[in-house]
Amino acid sequence: MEEKFSKVAEEIGRKTPRSRELHERALRVYPQGVTYALRHVDPYPVYINRGSGARVWDVDGNSYVDYWIGHGALFLGHRHPEIMRAIQEQLDYGTHFGFEHELAVEFAELLTKVLPNVEMLRFTNSGTEANHYAIRLARAYTGKKVIIKIEGGWHGGVEQLHYNVSY
Repeated sequence: MEEKFSKVAEEIGRKTPRSRELHERALRVYPQGVTYALRHVDPYPVYINRGSGARVWDVDGNSYVDYWIGHGALFLGHRHPEIMRAIQEQLDYGTHFGFEHELAVEFAELLTKVLPNVEMLRFTNSGTEANHYAIRLARAYTGKKVIIKIEGGWHGGVEQLHYNVSY
């Protein structure tokens, strides 16, 4: 296994010199040289600078199938034409308000229509926040304190779910 890893690391080093340079810079400003602990990989992470459809390209021009797909948020792929059009249209009105918005109500109505078991919903900023609320809601509803999770699985940055995480 070590021998295979060494060969892969060597190949990565040959193909991604610009990523290595960026990682060396990042080591001076981020713990482990990454903005998020799960992105720490040996010998260093590749640095992605663009995507289209199901593919991404690193700063060295190498192409990859993007199985990560923006933490699952980009299930239509990178730069989907309809998404790009909607973003361009919205830019004329602003980018982020921090207030309630008509489009959020329309989206929630659509979700409750296509997901009939969902009577009401709450949008969150991240999976971590969603898990945090799910734990609080489940504990309040059941009165129980114990949480069961998938062993080794990452379930966001919620402290109660950090038990036995495999990085």
